[in-house]
Amino acid sequence: EFKKEHSDLSADFDEVYRDFEIGVMLREARENAGITQEELANRIHTQKTNISRLERHAEDVKLSTLRRVAEALGKRVELKLT
Repeated sequence: EFKKEHSDLSADFDEVYRDFEIGVMLREARENAGITQEELANRIHTQKTNISRLERHAEDVKLSTLRRVAEALGKRVELKLT
């Protein structure tokens, strides 16, 4: 509904939503693995604040970072272009 009324903002909305969606997927994967942000940070040699920031808003996240996080969680990254 909002997108229909504000089509000029639609592209920005989609981009922000994708960033949010990535963060949610990362948080859910971490929680499903049963580990804390601190444990994940230790596994990929970073700070807990970086994991928190990534889960809250994953804009401009590097593919290499996604791969490190996925590996630490026993997962893999799949990229799909549509």
